[in-house]
Amino acid sequence: MSFRCGSIALVGRPNVGKSTLLNALVGQKISITSRKAQTTRHRIAGINTTPTAQFIFLDTPGFQTHFISTLNKSLNRTVTNTLGDVDVICLVIEAGNFSKDDAQVLEMLKGEIPVILIANKLDVFASHSQSPADRDYFLLEFIKDMAQKFEFAEIIPMTAKHPDDISRLMHTIEGYLPEREAIYDADTLTDRSERFLAAEILREKVFRHTGAELPYASSVVIDQFQMDGKMRRIAATILVDRDSHKPMVIGEKGERLKRISTEARIDMEKLFNGKVFLETWVKVKRGWADDQVALREQGLE
Repeated sequence: MSFRCGSIALVGRPNVGKSTLLNALVGQKISITSRKAQTTRHRIAGINTTPTAQFIFLDTPGFQTHFISTLNKSLNRTVTNTLGDVDVICLVIEAGNFSKDDAQVLEMLKGEIPVILIANKLDVFASHSQSPADRDYFLLEFIKDMAQKFEFAEIIPMTAKHPDDISRLMHTIEGYLPEREAIYDADTLTDRSERFLAAEILREKVFRHTGAELPYASSVVIDQFQMDGKMRRIAATILVDRDSHKPMVIGEKGERLKRISTEARIDMEKLFNGKVFLETWVKVKRGWADDQVALREQGLE
């Protein structure tokens, strides 16, 4: 029996569910999620190996069409650089909704690489319909309309949180992967280091607990990552852009920072399957999102 192996780029505008989809496709949480539009900032590979194929899914930042800072330009370069070196592209949009920002992403997708359109969040779309008949009618019309906009290899309405939909998507993608041997060991889940994953987990908790209060100009730097026997000792700094942002992260009497750190440590222990000692600080670094040196230090340039 032949074996297939290839890379699949997940692209789309911010907040269409790419990171949630990646985690479901891999079967493990390796890409952070939040409702903030700038959550994913790196290209992250999630790897799933089955008896017949190895899928190398590449989660990319949401393509930025507004507020073009140095950081956002870097995020967009990450997207465009990824597109030229994959076997399949999955364009993720929200079912029933094709916006101007989606159209800008679609304009990037030219060439010989097959593009699968994923109409995600079908459960949300269905909840807005008056009846199953209405849902089916409007979904069919939406699919017809999308088929006129681009020559997609496949159009798949689905919900990333539904296992049956994930299985169906993987089966579809497998048919477009080239026949070749696996690149990674069968038990490999990602190409990213534990140090990188620790920073991402902490950044997710900052985003989740500050909500709309804290602007996007926040990040995480791992200052120390050491093994002490079986325990990981991690020291991290949360960077914010202004003095006024610092108390938003720390909270009254340090309670918010404590909550952020505790939840991050628990998630790290689950992912790393071992004890973690985590220390966190908050530091003001003005203009870091437009500072190429600061971005390079975080692997964003």
